[in-house]
Amino acid sequence: MTATTAPDSIVKKLSVIDRFLPVWIFAAMGLGIGLGRAFPDLGARLDTVRLDTVSLPIAIGLLWMMYPVLAKVRYGELGRLRARGKLFTTSLVLNWVVGPVLMFALAWLFLPDLPHYRNGLVLIGLARCIAMVLIWNMLACGSNEVAAVLVALNSVFQILFYSVLGWLFLTVIPGWLGADVAAFDVSMWSIAKSVLIFLGVPLVAGALTRIGLTRLKGEAWYEQRFLPRLGPTALIGLLYTIVLMFAMQGEKITRLPLDVVRISLPLVVYFAIMFTSAFFLSRKLGFSYEETASLSFTAAGNNFELAIAVAVGVFGMASGEALAGVVGPLIEVPALIALVYLSLWLRRRLFPGAGEAVLPRRFEGKTPASGPGGAHP
Repeated sequence: MTATTAPDSIVKKLSVIDRFLPVWIFAAMGLGIGLGRAFPDLGARLDTVRLDTVSLPIAIGLLWMMYPVLAKVRYGELGRLRARGKLFTTSLVLNWVVGPVLMFALAWLFLPDLPHYRNGLVLIGLARCIAMVLIWNMLACGSNEVAAVLVALNSVFQILFYSVLGWLFLTVIPGWLGADVAAFDVSMWSIAKSVLIFLGVPLVAGALTRIGLTRLKGEAWYEQRFLPRLGPTALIGLLYTIVLMFAMQGEKITRLPLDVVRISLPLVVYFAIMFTSAFFLSRKLGFSYEETASLSFTAAGNNFELAIAVAVGVFGMASGEALAGVVGPLIEVPALIALVYLSLWLRRRLFPGAGEAVLPRRFEGKTPASGPGGAHP
């Protein structure tokens, strides 16, 4: 099936879940606000039992929305890193140097007077995309092999470096700039603890699930039967968590709707700059279109589930940091759809030898089972 340029051609290839993800999130926000008004003491009830600093009902949602995403990561692809050292080095620089620095700069530029939202954006910038990139890469006809390796690589790097970079960008660098960071009291361990719980636990569970079931049932069964059923359940975890979060802070949101707009603006700018800079850098380095698209979408996407989990674990469920994390998926879906169109447009103009954009046969007329944060095979 040849990709068309009709305005709705890319959107139609998305599943209903992904196509209307912003709608589901808005609905969850509305339900949460309604519950908060109907049950003013809901927050106190949620805090009666905790997992570390997070109430157990919220912790369950945070863990569940991460597990399906990490169960689909192909960790075995990491063995192919040596074959394309230049490409993967470029990806690491874009994801773990350029991306965090750019988001930090935009957060301070757009939100100099709103430190809590600014911190939330910084957490998003550090949470590199580990799965949703696969669906955007597929729609833009990028390399599935390269995308799979980059997803696995980012998963490992987030375990190793997220807490260090979080402490650096939330505490050390703002201190150098003269900002008052004492009020936040963010330690490296507080971030590391949240990462170990809300990324480490589902990562181990996801890896064991893949290893165990592929040995028992085979890779084809796991990819074609198990993941399409497990993947969409990530949406349940995300929406469940959003409902409870907005039940606790819904009144603040209804009072400050412009804050949501202010959080959205740096995110839109971030997506545009990260994608275009990664795209043109990759082309200048001589990568093929397929490699360029994979590098660009991996650099532009973010793991909002992790950002939300860390924000809730470190700053609390009713914090501005957590709100910034929730706004992220609202902006990501329409922004990345637009970037798929841009990628295909740039392909025709900058890579004339690449030919027409052809969707893989197994995706013709349908979209892989999906969910937030990339619960796609």
